Amino acid sequence: MGRRIHPLGFRLGINRRHYSRWFAEPKDYPKFVREDRRVRTCIEKYMEKRIKNRFDHVGIGHIEIQRKTDLTEIEIHTGFPDLLIKEHNSGLDKLKNEIERSFHSERQKIRVSSNSIAQPYGNPRILAGFIASQSTNRVAFRRTMKKAIELVGETGNEGVRVQISGRLNGSEMARVEWAREGRVPLQTVKACIDYFYYPVQTTHGVLGTKIWVSRGVG
Repeated sequence: MGRRIHPLGFRLGINRRHYSRWFAEPKDYPKFVREDRRVRTCIEKYMEKRIKNRFDHVGIGHIEIQRKTDLTEIEIHTGFPDLLIKEHNSGLDKLKNEIERSFHSERQKIRVSSNSIAQPYGNPRILAGFIASQSTNRVAFRRTMKKAIELVGETGNEGVRVQISGRLNGSEMARVEWAREGRVPLQTVKACIDYFYYPVQTTHGVLGTKIWVSRGVG
């Protein structure tokens, strides 16, 4: 029986770090975890509202939250910053106002910044969003997987593996299909592996998309 482990948790402290960085008293820990989740959900919904083309997607790589005594710093790593910084940075100000409503403490100051990802389709979360948008619009899954691998190949990464499971192309029986290009050494701890799982709701049911991207050994 296979014993799988999450590829990101497997490498924490080696070549990965936490996206939420803060210390708290035991009684405050659950509150801060829920608050971080609300902030991330708020940012994702805010950017979804700014999408006009049905084939586009949010393009958030990851969101880092760092808490200090009286300041919370939120850094958004996005592949498509135009969705966030339109109208001379007024987009960031509007987003900050939305986030402040999620915080219960009025004493806590919030600083929001954005960081552009140079090769957006080398990020598995952005790539999963692309696959989800194609699946929602009924593009054939093999064509979608082939295009996703081509996009990663243009970024210069060492390898990529794409896996889609569910009722593919509306078939009666669910199955798993995957494709790989290059090397993806999951058991090499020093290998920089990025991973993301993304479930997408379609007219035929839920499709589960898993992306592994290998950046080489470092």
